[in-house]
Amino acid sequence: MTAPDQCAQSGASPPDPFDPEDSAAYAAWREAKLSHLPCPHQPLPINDPRRLSEEEKLALLSRCRRYNFAIYEFRQETAVGDKTAVFELGRQLGLVRLDANPCAGEDSISSIQLNSGRLHRAYIPYTQRPLNWHTDGYYNPVERRIRGFILHCVRDADSGGDTALLDPDLAYIGVRDSDPLALRALMHPQALTVPPNNSTGGAVRGAVSGPVFSVDPVSGCLHMRYTARTRSVIWRRDRSTRHAAELLREILHDSSSLVVRRHLLPGQGVVCNNVLHSRTGFADDANGRRLLYRARYHDRVADAEWYRHMEGSDALVE
Repeated sequence: MTAPDQCAQSGASPPDPFDPEDSAAYAAWREAKLSHLPCPHQPLPINDPRRLSEEEKLALLSRCRRYNFAIYEFRQETAVGDKTAVFELGRQLGLVRLDANPCAGEDSISSIQLNSGRLHRAYIPYTQRPLNWHTDGYYNPVERRIRGFILHCVRDADSGGDTALLDPDLAYIGVRDSDPLALRALMHPQALTVPPNNSTGGAVRGAVSGPVFSVDPVSGCLHMRYTARTRSVIWRRDRSTRHAAELLREILHDSSSLVVRRHLLPGQGVVCNNVLHSRTGFADDANGRRLLYRARYHDRVADAEWYRHMEGSDALVE
């Protein structure tokens, strides 16, 4: 009889590392998570993103499983600026349900570049300004939860525009190890509220509230919803939440040894389970040279189910 069967017959809950009361499950998950550090910095080479080899696919999935992200590099010059290649890469990794947004094209993939148009100028990604720590879609309602994204470089800036990546699991570990009560505050369903968006002159969406850390009901994996912005966000007005928000900011500031930093070059990109990321400011020419494609998904990379028959397989060893 398997452990889940025993739990079902006894009425006991299965081990949950994200339950603040389940210290044993958390300790086991934490040990396994930290055993794979540090995160790799070098991009995985991809010959043809439209037709991944089994080795390329397993390498990407393995990194996403262990670190929640993988950096890649297209070797075919013809694929560097091809949105179809980005779409096909995601599809082969289980990323299918694209999230449409007002700034994306008809294909739901956004072109992140300097844009002073009325719709785009209100959003920092389309300027040269730095972007602080955040996860994508933190303003989305729960039914449009962003579980994964691809950020692909077509042209890099003259200088700057560097990307920083941090696995949300490590932020969770930092908070839980430092102050379990702060973790509970960040898991509260009203922990973080994003006010309505009226920046373009009409209501784009209403206010959205939710936790910072939660368990994804689809995969059972940890999900993080966060922005380090101090404007246009409202933290739950109680002492424990204010303390928790400040603690999280300190942890992100002090986690430099765990952060992967890259100046993405043409053909390079990130595929991930919506990890924490930031961007430095950049200098560009008058034509707005820097261009990245961003595809956001309601899916995670390689659902846990896919891995059940792969555990212990040499195919997952890099």
